[in-house]
Amino acid sequence: MAADGDPNVQRRRLRTALRKAREDAHLTQRDAAVALDWSLSKLIRIEAGAQGLSVTDLKALFDLYGVTDEELVTHLKAAARGSRGQSWWSSYRDIVSSQFAQYLGHENASSSFRIFHPLLVPGLLHTDAYAAELLSAHPEPERARRIVELRMERQARLFTRKDLQFAFILDEEALHRWIGGPRVMQQQLQHLLDMSERPNVSVQIVPFSAGAHPGLRGPFIFLRLDQTEEDLLFLESVSGDQLIRDDPEQIAKYAAHFERLRELALSDEQGNALIKELINRFHHAEEHSSNDLTAE
Repeated sequence: MAADGDPNVQRRRLRTALRKAREDAHLTQRDAAVALDWSLSKLIRIEAGAQGLSVTDLKALFDLYGVTDEELVTHLKAAARGSRGQSWWSSYRDIVSSQFAQYLGHENASSSFRIFHPLLVPGLLHTDAYAAELLSAHPEPERARRIVELRMERQARLFTRKDLQFAFILDEEALHRWIGGPRVMQQQLQHLLDMSERPNVSVQIVPFSAGAHPGLRGPFIFLRLDQTEEDLLFLESVSGDQLIRDDPEQIAKYAAHFERLRELALSDEQGNALIKELINRFHHAEEHSSNDLTAE
């Protein structure tokens, strides 16, 4: 079950329940806003889960929508109280895009992750050394340090939840790309093997031999929301991040891409064998480098 203490989880619950109650009352958002003497934008933000809700405002909505179920009223009042706090990642707002901030707000309300990256190891599988090396060329060292810190805290929070399911797919290129030296890569690849041993984590590799495939268009993440069983799609690119939740056609297209990548991926045994082979290669590269330095 999702972490109940996160304000964004509570906002999501309110968003879903209040939108349903309004529709059951046969009211549009504009109808409800006019009846309550609210701005339309306020109601839209509440139903989008973009802001918290006071218990007083919640009572006004109950009265308008004719909500009388005591158990539901109690449940949503508790959600309203919890919706107005700060999320764990709020202190990092200055280093994340607005779209990624919204995405983070949904992670604790999710039941599963499906993640693909064609060039790099996905962030949720980074070691701290790999993440630090990846950001070593960042023009603002302090900002880079905080990005790594956010990434590690995010991992710690998510991977302590045994109810979450993670399906990672990487292109083989991500395993060969040197981020840092041989030792950093050995540690990172060993971390992939260690994580894949967890019962709720799978790590698959799409080999070079798969040729052209839909994943070459770029990385993406699917979140399955545990309350509504909706899929959210997050796309990250140099042109900007996108969080997609109300475009069924786009979501279905990327879901099909992920299933195709699963079909193209190596078996678990083949993938693990490839990773172990590369660990050995990086180990020999490290030894060779050490011998060169000794000779000098």
